[in-house]
Amino acid sequence: MAPNDIHSRMQSPRPETPEPSSKQGRRNAQLDAQLLDADGAISDKLERCLRHIFAKYCTPCPARPPKQDSTILLTPPDDAILDAAGLDAWAQDTNGAPFSEETKEELREFLDVTEEGELTFKGFAQIYQLQTENDEEETWRDLSNHWI
Repeated sequence: MAPNDIHSRMQSPRPETPEPSSKQGRRNAQLDAQLLDADGAISDKLERCLRHIFAKYCTPCPARPPKQDSTILLTPPDDAILDAAGLDAWAQDTNGAPFSEETKEELREFLDVTEEGELTFKGFAQIYQLQTENDEEETWRDLSNHWI
């Protein structure tokens, strides 16, 4: 291995994400790649990405853009929810498996849900708020699983 190869091996494949010893969500100087804002809340850009992901699985379904324009982000209807099937599909696509019943019960207990226990967008955003505060790299993995 040539000496220059060592330097390239040591470079982070995702330099915009924090290293384990740095405060997450604050390292990247490029404002367009921040997941959290200066106050630790979900950034506007992350919220738009989350709305798109939520819209892929929610009920009622949003209007779909023309097939030829895949750059348009979906927007869920204001009253949209993730029902049991949508939640399972999202978890499968994001994590490789649906959530356990125990995890679903925790979601219903601690996050914003309807009276019927269906996850609202606010609850969906709460998942990512908590996850990003604790493990920003996991949020990046989730976004990449959805081609964002």
